[in-house]
Amino acid sequence: ISGSKMRIHFLTLTCTSQQVPAMGERGIKNHSEVTEFILVGFRVHPELQILLFFIFLLIYSMVLLGNIGMIILIVTASRLNTPMYFFLGNLSLIDLSYSSVVAPKAIANLLSESKTISFVGCVAQLFFFALFIVTEGFLLAAMAYDRFIAICSPLLYSVRMSRRLCIQLVAGSYFFGCISSIIQAIITFTMSFCASHVIDFFYCDTRAIQKIACSNVFINEVISYTLAVLIILPTIIVIMVSYIYILSTILKMHSNEGQMKAFSTCGSHLMVVSLLYGTVSFMYLTPASNPELGKAASLCYTLVTPMLNPLIYSLRNKDVKEALKSMLWRKKSFL
Repeated sequence: ISGSKMRIHFLTLTCTSQQVPAMGERGIKNHSEVTEFILVGFRVHPELQILLFFIFLLIYSMVLLGNIGMIILIVTASRLNTPMYFFLGNLSLIDLSYSSVVAPKAIANLLSESKTISFVGCVAQLFFFALFIVTEGFLLAAMAYDRFIAICSPLLYSVRMSRRLCIQLVAGSYFFGCISSIIQAIITFTMSFCASHVIDFFYCDTRAIQKIACSNVFINEVISYTLAVLIILPTIIVIMVSYIYILSTILKMHSNEGQMKAFSTCGSHLMVVSLLYGTVSFMYLTPASNPELGKAASLCYTLVTPMLNPLIYSLRNKDVKEALKSMLWRKKSFL
């Protein structure tokens, strides 16, 4: 009897010792088992999926056409070889990049039944989207500084806005974007995902992913909000201060033609800033109470803004229109 009791006690200890590590490793085990996520996308009737597919495809085609065309125009037109258009060319490249990170997968999922994205693909999508969207914020601040020097100190413009400084400003924008995206990717994908892998969004967004995590996301949310504030506030301050000085200088101009030209150039930039910062601030600095409203806001800066930026700068800018006419005339003469 004593031998039987000892064997039963030994088996109990053995089972307990095998179960404890499994319980302790629950989060890690479940996290390592995540191989893909499901992107819900837009909750609309199936009949509307096809309509949305063609609308988004049309918008994305215009994004590609407009931004690639703007880049080619700036690179080939000698009259656009200035700091302002150097920044504008990089803006078109960034618009094209972050839109392409999100749009193709979102468009394909509209007609797909599975709507899945691999774990690695989700990490890559979040990383590159954060990289380009943050880079654009800093680039818009650099463009505001460029306009400030051009209008408030025109005689020193060529000296202050040297090619070296322009390259440094663009490189710095990419640097801060890269640092931010690395932090976002790390804090997002080190979380544990225990049950649902369904992301209620049309791309891998940080806030949407945090909702399906089974670990404590308080610190992640604090870091995300802190990053958003550290990115948005300084760039907004630079833009606002620059335009306060610009407006003051424009109002002191005696030439109506000079005032109109300055207003036209700065107006284009302000429209772009308003479109991007308005929707991004609404998305990341307000409580996520309505997911569908958040998706609509995200559409503005992932598809609509990249589509409108080339139109805003080309339609409101005399130099761009003249360069486009010259390029088309040369092409016609060559044919």
